[in-house]
Amino acid sequence: MSVRIGRHEVGDDRPVYVIAEIGLNHNGDLELAKRLIDVAAASGCQAVKFQKRTPELATPEHMKDVPRETPWGTMTYLDYRRRVEFGLDEYLEVARYADLAGLDWFASPWDEPSVDFLEAVGTAAHKVASASVTDLPLLRAIAATGKPVILSTGMSTIGEIDEAVATLGGTETGRLVMLHATSSYPMPHEEANLRTIQTLRGRYEGVPIGYSGHERGLQISLAAVALGAVAVERHITLDRTMWGSDHSASLEPQGLEHLVRDIRIIETAMGDGVKRVFPGELAPKAKLRRVLV
Repeated sequence: MSVRIGRHEVGDDRPVYVIAEIGLNHNGDLELAKRLIDVAAASGCQAVKFQKRTPELATPEHMKDVPRETPWGTMTYLDYRRRVEFGLDEYLEVARYADLAGLDWFASPWDEPSVDFLEAVGTAAHKVASASVTDLPLLRAIAATGKPVILSTGMSTIGEIDEAVATLGGTETGRLVMLHATSSYPMPHEEANLRTIQTLRGRYEGVPIGYSGHERGLQISLAAVALGAVAVERHITLDRTMWGSDHSASLEPQGLEHLVRDIRIIETAMGDGVKRVFPGELAPKAKLRRVLV
């Protein structure tokens, strides 16, 4: 089964759907967001992803007044969230710019008003962040849109994922893509647990399974593709040393370019599983075999 997201089909026998997660790595700067969209397009990605919050609703109560050191001075965590959040004008420009770059765009809504906001702007899909897997009112609001849903599964038990899938309409909707994830930032390699990709494929039959990575480097994401991941999502940044919570676990432009390049090589190398003699083998065969049949 495949799921249509924007311009692309996501599923088996389709090119791996590479999502460049910009998230909040734009640091509230529209021009920086555009530069990151340019990086995603130049690297050969299919989509860019953002995060959308209503800060007063999405910020945990115990965090709202916690002081945060920022490039704009010391402020409360709630004020920081307000400072980096894009509004309607910024998202309309993001949508326009991504479309011109040939990319699908969508975001993770963290509360119900953000679902309505993204619908108004024209998102191609809704992404459920790992932190939102147990937020059933949010999932019901997302399901009601009828849009494709990409569900990350970090920090979640199988039981929690089961309930989320049921709330989103089950496995038969034809709109659900699931991403295996481990929500450590950055993720140590021993926590990748990539065989979970196969576990999810077996449990949620018909649902395309991909991978959302928070590790440093490329190896684990590439191994996920070799294990059958049909989508790969990675955070991107212009510079991992930039200020912000996700930059250190992100790929810089050259890393993203190499990731997409190597994914396409792996896709070609996987083949169809039919054992055959390839044309390039004929000359060595004639030269090296003592017994020809």
